[in-house]
Amino acid sequence: MRFLIVGAGATGGYFGGRLLQAGCDVTFLLRPRRAAQLRETGLIIRSPHGDAVLPMPPAIMADEISAPFDVVVVSSKAYDLEGTMDSFHAAVGPDTSILPLLNGMRHMDRLAERFGAERVLGGVCFISSTLDDDGAIVHLNDVHTLVFGRQDDANTAQVQEIESELQRAIFATRASAEIMQDMWEKWVFIASLGALTSLMRTSVGDVIAVAGERFALALLEECSAIAGRNGFPPREEALERARRFLTTPGSPLQASMAKDIERGARIEADHIVGDLLARDGTSGNEWSLLRVAYAHLKAYEVRREREALS
Repeated sequence: MRFLIVGAGATGGYFGGRLLQAGCDVTFLLRPRRAAQLRETGLIIRSPHGDAVLPMPPAIMADEISAPFDVVVVSSKAYDLEGTMDSFHAAVGPDTSILPLLNGMRHMDRLAERFGAERVLGGVCFISSTLDDDGAIVHLNDVHTLVFGRQDDANTAQVQEIESELQRAIFATRASAEIMQDMWEKWVFIASLGALTSLMRTSVGDVIAVAGERFALALLEECSAIAGRNGFPPREEALERARRFLTTPGSPLQASMAKDIERGARIEADHIVGDLLARDGTSGNEWSLLRVAYAHLKAYEVRREREALS
């Protein structure tokens, strides 16, 4: 089974690297700068589960794709999806499965419009990782899980084959018969975390230290209610896990979106918070915490764009 990993960043590089380490047939679709970096240093992973240095990982550019792949794994930022789809278009054939690991749900609609819903799997990953200044992938905790499945929940031979290949790697993986539920539950959590830590510009632990537990839980309740109105109310196990992560005293947890704001980078405001609000299905409370957080994120984008032009 041939995997095309689109990009070799903190997420795609980690999961793709672990598959390559396990002997799977993996090729990375890269931009010129990252390709040059990997030619010089190899793909480097530093992780509690073991470090890896993979010299000269197989890589191609978009104009070098000559045949379809079996699985295309997409882990770009949501705001880069349009250009990303253009880059791997030639890799998608009649039997190709596209496995996106993006946040939110808007990307599922766009991928289905472009390639057909029957080719688009649902997918979620759980990992905290980043690239250091030298381009090495740094795995920040001991969680590395990839969950995927068909949108119609069917356990097909193709799903079983993909699962078998993924299980060769050291990360945890499973095929889910409820992948859309899984995706909504992760969306509820990251929207709550992103709104909380971006609005407060600090970690969960710092918010809880100033009696912010009610604030955190109110955001979670609002996001959960929207998921419920869309037919995917979070299961109690997922809610309990989210409550724990959002209210742990001393926790350094901070959403990647909040970290992106701190370094003046682009953010997924529309994809993580805005799109969730757009799917609310009610007239909404204009003064809800989630709407206030979204206004804060959009104001940051306006300021960032203005400063870039000055």
